[in-house]
Amino acid sequence: MDIKHYMNVVGQAARKASRAIARADTNQKNKALLAIADAIERDLERLVAANMVDLENARQNGLEEALIDRLTLSEKTVRGMAEGLRQIAALPDPVGEMDDFTYRPSGIQLGKMRVPLGVVGIIYEARPNVTADAAGLCLKSGNAVILRGGSEAFNSNQAIAACVHEGLRVADLPLHAVQVLETTDRAAVGELITMSEFVDVIVPRGGKGLIERISREARVPVIKHLDGNCHVYIDDTANPDKAFNIALNAKTHRYGTCNTMETLLVHTAFAEFILPRLAAAYWEKGVELRGCERTQGILGDKVVAATEADWETEYLAPVLAIKVVGGIDDAIEHINHYGSHHTDAIVTDDYGRARRFLREVDSASVMVNASTRFADGFEYGLGAEIGISTDKIHARGPVGLHGLTSQKWIVLGDGQIRQ
Repeated sequence: MDIKHYMNVVGQAARKASRAIARADTNQKNKALLAIADAIERDLERLVAANMVDLENARQNGLEEALIDRLTLSEKTVRGMAEGLRQIAALPDPVGEMDDFTYRPSGIQLGKMRVPLGVVGIIYEARPNVTADAAGLCLKSGNAVILRGGSEAFNSNQAIAACVHEGLRVADLPLHAVQVLETTDRAAVGELITMSEFVDVIVPRGGKGLIERISREARVPVIKHLDGNCHVYIDDTANPDKAFNIALNAKTHRYGTCNTMETLLVHTAFAEFILPRLAAAYWEKGVELRGCERTQGILGDKVVAATEADWETEYLAPVLAIKVVGGIDDAIEHINHYGSHHTDAIVTDDYGRARRFLREVDSASVMVNASTRFADGFEYGLGAEIGISTDKIHARGPVGLHGLTSQKWIVLGDGQIRQ
């Protein structure tokens, strides 16, 4: 395959489809979304079977457990994809929203209108559910999308793409509005991220190396996050049961996700009380603990001595760094220094400290008395997410419908001319 020619054809088709999808009405888009959801549920067994082929290939190729976890499609995750699409259909259509209207002294009325970005390119590893989530979000927000999944999920992605195209046919929308690349050649990525004449924004979802490469080489704007080094800080005013449940869930609910806690911070006055109970629960689940000197003093030699690198590592594995801190000042300083600006939480019953944490922690999602695992488009009521952005410009946190649109100024006049 001539990759440059192939990608040029894909880009031209996407640009043409983006104009059709931008003018599609809400009912037409929702019809497509619901038809895709129905097709996914109907073809559940076929999707799981295709995924089993990918999983077998992944294991033979020695893929890491964290990536295999992300790659796996179960009956529950397939039904979750369908439910996410139905949630997106139920959400208000952002396209055409008008707000911030004001009259100027000249008599013109000035406001803003929300419009699609155009063509979105998404590059992702392992997660086949991204194919459905991204297709649904881009469709509802009036964008065309080019999806380049990882080679490890090729069969799963193509099976899901067939369901997406069925839904587009049902709604009489162009099939090129959602294109899943039919090549695993890495040269396609290099072409996609430099096709500024066809692609308006790139969203990379994958490992730190992939995202760093795309950010470095792209000629198209990128919405990104490099990693998810998330923290939970347990304050000395925390409810013990809340602290235990949140800290356990944030780490052990799933290990291979970007919103999983990687470092636990505990107030020095609370450490001897809560850490032994938590450590016993972590060890029961097979989690390796790496701690500061004070943590080792409380928990003994079963805790590995933490290094400087541990404080800045996204493990994506059953490994947890623990540090005992002097209080909220130390916790905030540690998070802002070592964190990745993704998601961080405090467990406290002190209102003032909660407010300080919300205000001063420089992350895309900041939580009080809740697990970091909630940092997710589905949980935030976005239906799904196209990614989680740690950027500060355009979109931050889980990127849903509004993050896939922009605003343009609109002027309503009645014959005014500038004097």
